[in-house]
Amino acid sequence: MAFQLRIEELIEYTDWERGKWREFFQTHGDQVLKIGAGANGDGRFQSVGDLVAHIFSAEARYIDRLLDRELTDPSQVVNDRVEVLFDFGARSRKQLKELIATFPTERWDETRELHLLNSTVRATPRKIVVHVLLHEIRHWPQIAALLRLNGIVAELRDFIFSPILLGEIRG
Repeated sequence: MAFQLRIEELIEYTDWERGKWREFFQTHGDQVLKIGAGANGDGRFQSVGDLVAHIFSAEARYIDRLLDRELTDPSQVVNDRVEVLFDFGARSRKQLKELIATFPTERWDETRELHLLNSTVRATPRKIVVHVLLHEIRHWPQIAALLRLNGIVAELRDFIFSPILLGEIRG
């Protein structure tokens, strides 16, 4: 295969996107995190802040699982204060980068058994890390849609508009 997307590029993209969202929420204030998720959700998320907290706490919990430590309690993640929430996300991201840098090479393809909700999942650490990043990439557009439905428009953050893998946007 001539082309391979590297995990570092997905991390770079999600770091860029997190930075853009942090700026957005700082500009619009903590009250934007309190916007409701609507009546037709799955019951796990009541607000935009809940969904942002979910992105960051899921990352933290997968790291916990890979390092065989006690799981981060998602109910302890502050979801209604931009700075506190995004500082938590910065810590979980730092831990993810440390995990990637220090995880034993020979263990990346060992199957692990994870207990998630009411299911048992078997996956390698490599797959789990990719999942963490794709999980985040999937949720930010949901947040953008919730905000649009409430009259708040965020700039485009699709990968093509990012500075990752070079490129530029004109006019």
